[in-house]
Amino acid sequence: MLDWTDKHCRYFHRQLTEQAWLYSEMVTTGAIIYGDNLPRFLGHNDCEAPVVLQLGGSDSKDLATCAALGEEWGYSEINLNVGCPSDRVQNNMIGACLLGHPELVAENVSAMKAKVDIPVTVKTRIGIDDQEEFEILHQFVAGLVEAGVDGLIVHARKAWLQGLSPKENREIPPLKYDWVHRLKQEFPELDIAINGGLKTHSDALAHYSSYQDLSAVDGVMLGRAAYEQPYMLAEVDRLYYAKNAPIITREQVLEKMYPYIEQHLTDGGKLIQITRHMLGLFHGLPGGRIWRRHLSENAFKTCAGVNVVEEAYQMVNQEIQRMEDRA
Repeated sequence: MLDWTDKHCRYFHRQLTEQAWLYSEMVTTGAIIYGDNLPRFLGHNDCEAPVVLQLGGSDSKDLATCAALGEEWGYSEINLNVGCPSDRVQNNMIGACLLGHPELVAENVSAMKAKVDIPVTVKTRIGIDDQEEFEILHQFVAGLVEAGVDGLIVHARKAWLQGLSPKENREIPPLKYDWVHRLKQEFPELDIAINGGLKTHSDALAHYSSYQDLSAVDGVMLGRAAYEQPYMLAEVDRLYYAKNAPIITREQVLEKMYPYIEQHLTDGGKLIQITRHMLGLFHGLPGGRIWRRHLSENAFKTCAGVNVVEEAYQMVNQEIQRMEDRA
Protein backbone atom coordinates (compact mmCIF):
# COMPACT_ATOMS: atom_id res chain seq x y z
CA MET A 1 0.00 0.00 0.00
CA LEU A 2 2.79 2.39 -0.94
CA ASP A 3 1.64 6.03 -0.70
CA TRP A 4 -1.74 4.92 0.66
CA THR A 5 -1.77 3.92 4.31
CA ASP A 6 0.05 6.92 5.74
CA LYS A 7 -0.67 8.27 9.23
CA HIS A 8 -3.68 10.30 8.06
CA CYS A 9 -5.23 7.25 6.46
CA ARG A 10 -4.63 5.19 9.58
CA TYR A 11 -6.12 7.86 11.85
CA PHE A 12 -9.24 7.91 9.67
CA HIS A 13 -9.50 4.12 9.66
CA ARG A 14 -9.07 3.99 13.43
CA GLN A 15 -12.22 6.08 13.83
CA LEU A 16 -14.10 3.24 12.13
CA THR A 17 -12.65 0.33 14.10
CA GLU A 18 -11.09 0.15 17.54
CA GLN A 19 -9.76 -3.40 17.23
CA ALA A 20 -8.34 -3.98 13.74
CA TRP A 21 -4.57 -4.01 13.35
CA LEU A 22 -3.50 -1.21 11.02
CA TYR A 23 -0.42 -1.40 8.79
CA SER A 24 1.89 1.34 7.63
CA GLU A 25 2.75 1.70 4.00
CA MET A 26 5.93 -0.20 3.20
CA VAL A 27 8.95 1.88 4.25
CA THR A 28 12.38 0.97 2.93
CA THR A 29 15.32 0.65 5.26
CA GLY A 30 17.22 3.13 3.12
CA ALA A 31 14.58 5.82 3.61
CA ILE A 32 14.75 5.38 7.37
CA ILE A 33 18.52 5.07 7.76
CA TYR A 34 19.71 7.51 5.13
CA GLY A 35 16.79 9.91 4.96
CA ASP A 36 16.52 13.02 7.09
CA ASN A 37 12.84 12.84 8.06
CA LEU A 38 12.11 10.10 10.58
CA PRO A 39 8.75 11.67 11.53
CA ARG A 40 7.67 11.32 7.90
CA PHE A 41 8.44 7.60 7.82
CA LEU A 42 7.89 6.54 11.43
CA GLY A 43 5.51 9.15 12.81
CA HIS A 44 2.04 8.05 13.86
CA ASN A 45 -0.72 8.95 16.27
CA ASP A 46 -1.02 7.14 19.58
CA CYS A 47 -4.64 6.25 18.82
CA GLU A 48 -3.56 4.15 15.83
CA ALA A 49 -2.44 1.28 18.07
CA PRO A 50 -2.30 -1.58 17.42
CA VAL A 51 -0.30 -0.44 14.41
CA VAL A 52 2.36 -2.33 12.44
CA LEU A 53 5.47 -0.93 10.78
CA GLN A 54 5.97 -2.65 7.43
CA LEU A 55 9.57 -2.66 6.25
CA GLY A 56 11.12 -3.24 2.86
CA GLY A 57 14.73 -4.34 2.70
CA SER A 58 17.10 -7.28 2.49
CA ASP A 59 20.17 -6.27 4.50
CA SER A 60 19.85 -7.94 7.89
CA LYS A 61 21.81 -5.28 9.77
CA ASP A 62 19.73 -2.47 8.29
CA LEU A 63 16.47 -4.31 8.96
CA ALA A 64 17.50 -4.93 12.55
CA THR A 65 18.32 -1.24 13.00
CA CYS A 66 14.98 -0.18 11.54
CA ALA A 67 13.04 -2.73 13.56
CA ALA A 68 14.61 -1.35 16.73
CA LEU A 69 13.66 2.18 15.67
CA GLY A 70 10.11 1.01 14.99
CA GLU A 71 9.85 -0.40 18.48
CA GLU A 72 11.33 2.80 19.90
CA TRP A 73 8.74 4.85 18.04
CA GLY A 74 5.92 2.82 19.55
CA TYR A 75 4.87 0.37 16.84
CA SER A 76 3.10 -2.79 17.95
CA GLU A 77 4.76 -5.14 15.45
CA ILE A 78 7.36 -5.20 12.69
CA ASN A 79 6.38 -6.74 9.35
CA LEU A 80 8.82 -7.60 6.56
CA ASN A 81 7.28 -7.34 3.09
CA VAL A 82 8.43 -10.06 0.71
CA GLY A 83 5.32 -9.91 -1.45
CA CYS A 84 5.39 -6.60 -3.31
CA PRO A 85 6.09 -7.20 -7.04
CA SER A 86 6.74 -3.57 -8.02
CA ASP A 87 9.73 -2.91 -10.29
CA ARG A 88 10.97 -0.13 -8.05
CA VAL A 89 11.39 -2.53 -5.14
CA GLN A 90 12.74 -5.44 -7.19
CA ASN A 91 15.63 -3.31 -8.38
CA ASN A 92 16.73 -2.90 -4.77
CA MET A 93 16.29 -6.55 -3.68
CA ILE A 94 13.09 -5.73 -1.83
CA GLY A 95 9.68 -7.35 -1.94
CA ALA A 96 8.65 -10.46 -3.85
CA CYS A 97 12.04 -11.12 -5.41
CA LEU A 98 13.18 -12.18 -1.93
CA LEU A 99 11.07 -15.32 -2.30
CA GLY A 100 13.91 -16.53 -4.49
CA HIS A 101 16.29 -16.14 -1.51
CA PRO A 102 14.63 -17.99 1.38
CA GLU A 103 17.80 -18.29 3.49
CA LEU A 104 18.27 -14.51 3.33
CA VAL A 105 14.69 -13.86 4.46
CA ALA A 106 15.14 -16.24 7.40
CA GLU A 107 18.37 -14.42 8.26
CA ASN A 108 16.49 -11.10 8.10
CA VAL A 109 13.83 -12.36 10.49
CA SER A 110 16.39 -13.73 12.92
CA ALA A 111 18.30 -10.43 12.94
CA MET A 112 15.17 -8.40 13.69
CA LYS A 113 14.01 -10.83 16.37
CA ALA A 114 17.35 -10.37 18.12
CA LYS A 115 16.80 -6.61 18.32
CA VAL A 116 13.16 -6.22 19.40
CA ASP A 117 10.72 -7.56 21.95
CA ILE A 118 7.63 -6.92 19.80
CA PRO A 119 6.43 -9.50 17.24
CA VAL A 120 8.16 -9.84 13.86
CA THR A 121 5.99 -11.07 11.01
CA VAL A 122 6.31 -11.55 7.24
CA LYS A 123 3.94 -10.56 4.43
CA THR A 124 4.45 -12.89 1.48
CA ARG A 125 3.08 -14.33 -1.74
CA ILE A 126 2.75 -18.09 -2.25
CA GLY A 127 5.57 -18.10 -4.80
CA ILE A 128 7.14 -16.36 -7.79
CA ASP A 129 7.32 -16.94 -11.53
CA ASP A 130 7.45 -20.62 -12.46
CA GLN A 131 7.30 -21.97 -8.93
CA GLU A 132 4.45 -24.48 -8.95
CA GLU A 133 5.23 -26.80 -6.06
CA PHE A 134 3.65 -26.28 -2.66
CA GLU A 135 6.76 -27.86 -1.16
CA ILE A 136 8.79 -24.76 -2.10
CA LEU A 137 6.40 -22.61 -0.07
CA HIS A 138 6.45 -25.12 2.78
CA GLN A 139 10.25 -25.03 2.93
CA PHE A 140 10.24 -21.22 2.84
CA VAL A 141 7.84 -21.07 5.80
CA ALA A 142 9.73 -23.77 7.68
CA GLY A 143 12.85 -21.61 7.47
CA LEU A 144 10.98 -18.63 8.85
CA VAL A 145 9.58 -20.68 11.71
CA GLU A 146 13.08 -21.86 12.58
CA ALA A 147 14.21 -18.22 12.53
CA GLY A 148 11.50 -17.35 15.08
CA VAL A 149 8.89 -15.58 12.95
CA ASP A 150 5.76 -14.70 14.95
CA GLY A 151 3.28 -14.83 12.10
CA LEU A 152 2.58 -14.68 8.37
CA ILE A 153 0.21 -12.74 6.17
CA VAL A 154 -0.09 -14.72 2.95
CA HIS A 155 -1.35 -13.21 -0.30
CA ALA A 156 -2.74 -16.33 -1.96
CA ARG A 157 -1.28 -15.58 -5.41
CA LYS A 158 2.11 -15.99 -6.99
CA ALA A 159 3.94 -12.88 -8.15
CA TRP A 160 5.38 -12.65 -11.64
CA LEU A 161 8.54 -10.58 -11.42
CA GLN A 162 8.60 -9.90 -15.17
CA GLY A 163 5.80 -9.42 -17.66
CA LEU A 164 3.03 -8.26 -15.33
CA SER A 165 2.43 -4.83 -13.82
CA PRO A 166 1.74 -4.52 -10.07
CA LYS A 167 -1.97 -4.13 -10.89
CA GLU A 168 -1.92 -7.25 -13.10
CA ASN A 169 -0.09 -9.11 -10.35
CA ARG A 170 -3.08 -8.42 -8.11
CA GLU A 171 -5.54 -9.83 -10.62
CA ILE A 172 -4.06 -12.32 -13.13
CA PRO A 173 -2.19 -14.99 -11.13
CA PRO A 174 -4.87 -17.41 -9.88
CA LEU A 175 -5.80 -17.38 -6.21
CA LYS A 176 -4.89 -20.55 -4.33
CA TYR A 177 -6.60 -20.14 -1.00
CA ASP A 178 -6.24 -23.85 -0.39
CA TRP A 179 -2.47 -23.40 -0.20
CA VAL A 180 -2.87 -20.95 2.67
CA HIS A 181 -5.23 -23.31 4.50
CA ARG A 182 -2.78 -26.13 3.93
CA LEU A 183 0.01 -24.00 5.43
CA LYS A 184 -2.09 -23.53 8.55
CA GLN A 185 -2.70 -27.26 8.68
CA GLU A 186 1.03 -28.03 8.43
CA PHE A 187 2.11 -25.23 10.80
CA PRO A 188 -0.76 -25.23 13.33
CA GLU A 189 1.16 -23.25 15.97
CA LEU A 190 2.02 -20.43 13.55
CA ASP A 191 -0.31 -17.42 13.36
CA ILE A 192 -1.39 -17.16 9.70
CA ALA A 193 -3.62 -14.54 8.09
CA ILE A 194 -4.95 -14.71 4.55
CA ASN A 195 -4.93 -11.93 1.95
CA GLY A 196 -5.78 -11.47 -1.71
CA GLY A 197 -9.05 -11.05 -3.60
CA LEU A 198 -11.10 -10.49 -0.43
CA LYS A 199 -13.61 -7.78 -1.32
CA THR A 200 -16.36 -8.28 1.26
CA HIS A 201 -16.72 -9.49 4.82
CA SER A 202 -18.45 -12.58 3.48
CA ASP A 203 -15.35 -13.34 1.41
CA ALA A 204 -13.15 -12.91 4.45
CA LEU A 205 -15.29 -14.79 6.96
CA ALA A 206 -15.41 -17.82 4.67
CA HIS A 207 -11.74 -18.33 5.54
CA TYR A 208 -11.81 -17.07 9.09
CA SER A 209 -14.79 -18.16 11.12
CA SER A 210 -16.80 -20.77 9.23
CA TYR A 211 -14.10 -23.42 9.15
CA GLN A 212 -14.04 -25.81 12.09
CA ASP A 213 -10.89 -27.74 11.23
CA LEU A 214 -7.16 -27.15 11.44
CA SER A 215 -7.08 -25.30 8.13
CA ALA A 216 -8.95 -22.28 9.53
CA VAL A 217 -6.71 -19.24 9.32
CA ASP A 218 -6.13 -16.97 12.30
CA GLY A 219 -6.93 -13.69 10.58
CA VAL A 220 -7.65 -11.88 7.35
CA MET A 221 -6.06 -8.83 5.78
CA LEU A 222 -8.18 -6.43 3.75
CA GLY A 223 -6.25 -4.00 1.56
CA ARG A 224 -7.69 -2.11 -1.34
CA ALA A 225 -11.26 -3.15 -0.59
CA ALA A 226 -11.05 -1.46 2.81
CA TYR A 227 -9.31 1.58 1.34
CA GLU A 228 -11.83 2.09 -1.45
CA GLN A 229 -14.84 1.30 0.75
CA PRO A 230 -13.65 2.36 4.21
CA TYR A 231 -17.04 2.18 5.89
CA MET A 232 -16.81 -1.61 5.74
CA LEU A 233 -14.34 -1.23 8.62
CA ALA A 234 -17.21 -0.07 10.85
CA GLU A 235 -18.34 -3.71 11.08
CA VAL A 236 -14.95 -5.20 11.88
CA ASP A 237 -15.22 -5.01 15.67
CA ARG A 238 -18.59 -6.77 15.66
CA LEU A 239 -17.79 -9.43 13.07
CA TYR A 240 -14.26 -10.40 14.05
CA TYR A 241 -13.90 -9.35 17.69
CA ALA A 242 -17.42 -10.02 19.01
CA LYS A 243 -17.86 -6.44 20.22
CA ASN A 244 -21.49 -5.48 20.74
CA ALA A 245 -21.08 -1.70 20.72
CA PRO A 246 -23.27 0.22 18.24
CA ILE A 247 -21.76 0.63 14.78
CA ILE A 248 -20.48 4.15 14.29
CA THR A 249 -22.34 6.25 11.73
CA ARG A 250 -20.67 8.13 8.91
CA GLU A 251 -21.74 11.41 10.50
CA GLN A 252 -20.06 10.38 13.77
CA VAL A 253 -16.89 9.53 11.85
CA LEU A 254 -16.85 13.01 10.35
CA GLU A 255 -17.39 14.61 13.76
CA LYS A 256 -14.34 12.72 15.01
CA MET A 257 -12.29 13.81 11.99
CA TYR A 258 -12.99 17.55 12.18
CA PRO A 259 -10.68 18.31 15.15
CA TYR A 260 -7.91 16.24 13.57
CA ILE A 261 -8.29 18.09 10.27
CA GLU A 262 -8.30 21.47 11.99
CA GLN A 263 -5.12 20.65 13.92
CA HIS A 264 -3.43 19.45 10.73
CA LEU A 265 -4.31 22.70 8.97
CA THR A 266 -3.11 24.74 11.96
CA ASP A 267 0.22 22.89 11.75
CA GLY A 268 0.58 23.96 8.12
CA GLY A 269 -0.78 20.85 6.43
CA LYS A 270 -3.16 20.69 3.49
CA LEU A 271 -6.72 19.43 3.53
CA ILE A 272 -6.18 17.07 0.59
CA GLN A 273 -3.52 15.17 2.53
CA ILE A 274 -6.34 13.84 4.72
CA THR A 275 -9.43 13.91 2.52
CA ARG A 276 -7.80 11.86 -0.26
CA HIS A 277 -8.19 8.89 2.08
CA MET A 278 -11.86 9.71 2.79
CA LEU A 279 -13.18 9.74 -0.78
CA GLY A 280 -14.85 6.35 -0.44
CA LEU A 281 -16.69 7.02 2.82
CA PHE A 282 -20.08 7.22 1.06
CA HIS A 283 -19.30 4.57 -1.56
CA GLY A 284 -22.46 2.96 -2.92
CA LEU A 285 -24.83 5.50 -1.37
CA PRO A 286 -26.85 8.26 -3.07
CA GLY A 287 -24.55 11.25 -3.06
CA GLY A 288 -21.38 9.17 -2.94
CA ARG A 289 -20.18 10.51 -6.27
CA ILE A 290 -21.08 14.08 -5.25
CA TRP A 291 -19.03 13.65 -2.07
CA ARG A 292 -16.04 12.36 -4.00
CA ARG A 293 -16.29 15.04 -6.68
CA HIS A 294 -16.65 17.98 -4.29
CA LEU A 295 -13.64 16.90 -2.24
CA SER A 296 -11.56 16.14 -5.33
CA GLU A 297 -12.32 19.52 -6.87
CA ASN A 298 -11.85 21.65 -3.76
CA ALA A 299 -9.65 20.00 -1.11
CA PHE A 300 -6.43 20.78 -2.99
CA LYS A 301 -7.03 24.55 -2.92
CA THR A 302 -4.75 26.65 -0.74
CA CYS A 303 -7.59 28.05 1.35
CA ALA A 304 -9.47 24.75 1.72
CA GLY A 305 -10.63 24.05 5.28
CA VAL A 306 -13.07 21.90 7.20
CA ASN A 307 -15.88 23.81 5.51
CA VAL A 308 -15.12 21.91 2.29
CA VAL A 309 -15.85 18.61 4.05
CA GLU A 310 -18.97 20.04 5.70
CA GLU A 311 -20.25 21.30 2.34
CA ALA A 312 -19.68 17.89 0.76
CA TYR A 313 -21.61 16.21 3.56
CA GLN A 314 -24.51 18.64 3.17
CA MET A 315 -24.61 17.79 -0.54
CA VAL A 316 -24.77 14.10 0.31
CA ASN A 317 -27.71 14.69 2.66
CA GLN A 318 -29.49 16.76 0.04
CA GLU A 319 -29.08 14.00 -2.52
CA ILE A 320 -30.34 11.37 -0.08
CA GLN A 321 -33.37 13.54 0.70
CA ARG A 322 -34.01 14.07 -3.01
CA MET A 323 -33.95 10.32 -3.63
CA GLU A 324 -36.31 9.70 -0.71
CA ASP A 325 -38.72 12.34 -2.00
CA ARG A 326 -38.73 10.71 -5.42
CA ALA A 327 -39.46 7.32 -3.88
